[in-house]
Amino acid sequence: MNRNRVIVIGGGPAGLMAAGEAAAAGREVLLLEKMAKPGRKLGITGKGRCNLTNIADLSDFIKHFGDNGRFLHQAFARFFSPELIAFFERQGLALSTERGGRVFPTCGKALEVLKVLRQWAERQGVEIRCSTPVESLAIDNGRIHGVYSKGELIEGGKVVLATGGASYPRTGSTGDGYRLAGQAGHSIVAIRPALVPLESEGALVKRLAGLSLKNIEARVFIDGKRQYQDFGELCFTSFGVNGPLVLSFSHLAVDSLRQGKKVALAIDLKPALSEAKLDLRLQRDFTGRGGEPAASVLRALLPREMVPICLQQNGIDAKKAAGTISNEERKKLIVWLKNFRLPITGHRSFDEAIVTAGGVDLREIDPRTMESRLTKGLFIVGELLDLHADTGGYNLQAAFSTGWMAGQEGH
Repeated sequence: MNRNRVIVIGGGPAGLMAAGEAAAAGREVLLLEKMAKPGRKLGITGKGRCNLTNIADLSDFIKHFGDNGRFLHQAFARFFSPELIAFFERQGLALSTERGGRVFPTCGKALEVLKVLRQWAERQGVEIRCSTPVESLAIDNGRIHGVYSKGELIEGGKVVLATGGASYPRTGSTGDGYRLAGQAGHSIVAIRPALVPLESEGALVKRLAGLSLKNIEARVFIDGKRQYQDFGELCFTSFGVNGPLVLSFSHLAVDSLRQGKKVALAIDLKPALSEAKLDLRLQRDFTGRGGEPAASVLRALLPREMVPICLQQNGIDAKKAAGTISNEERKKLIVWLKNFRLPITGHRSFDEAIVTAGGVDLREIDPRTMESRLTKGLFIVGELLDLHADTGGYNLQAAFSTGWMAGQEGH
């Protein structure tokens, strides 16, 4: 058996990093990629711009992963954002830091990141074999000794499982890694879409489709109790809502819906104004433009598409003179403007999810090495692990860091 060979399954960011590091340490490395080219998902990340990492400090960075973020302490202690930034700059890739600490390639092209990463791995001596799916692992007496591909055994003393999750399956992330990890005895925490657009039944969102709202406050209610609150941007679609703010709380909505709970989104359309200040603003507008139709006056406060919905839901005739709006009607408008409600009834599929929540149970992985605690010589990295964060470069950093750990020698 070729114990010196390292076999990496999957050519995404975690797989390429693991392969390159292992080869740099002098190992013979074979990377097996089932698609015709490696890294297809990496090539579309960040809307094609590739948000590589974030310059947030360690404690803040880890918080973005929730309770499971503690698992990453060991990996981030050895290979974190400064090391990743330095790595790419050594390869000649200029990087820029943007709003929110997000780090992108200055050229704005994710495919350039992939090209640099692949060329680096190949320079280290990695053999990349594409269109080569792995059917099963070769395990004997609790130790890995290779993989089976196209019915043939490929021997290796170390195997890194880096196949990615189940999101964007057209790029090759079809969940194969969960089956392979399961073959090695690993428990899989139920996978579900994360960073995913949400659905809302009814005609309301269809009327608003295409409208984007900036600088609004969203509050998420689960079974009537507020569980989330943040500022940001969202957009309406023909099926529901999307945008950075929606993606940030989508995991909460997805998990709550799976548990049969009711999820509602409340939008404060005027978060900069208290109810008292908004009341004064409405009184001033309705008095100063008293002869104009209510619809015209409200255009100063709302996007055009929302005005008829606002009036309809509050039982006010669009042609009614603003000066004749009663105190009671004005108070209803204030409540509506500060608390525009939308039921969340579902979520989009893995086809539209940026990452996968759930995955290989972290208790079964050694955080110091990424080696399986169940099968000697098997390492599991990246999105396959039960780790996910919100948007901002956090998920890619975790992929690079866990891949880097698995590629190190001394395991």
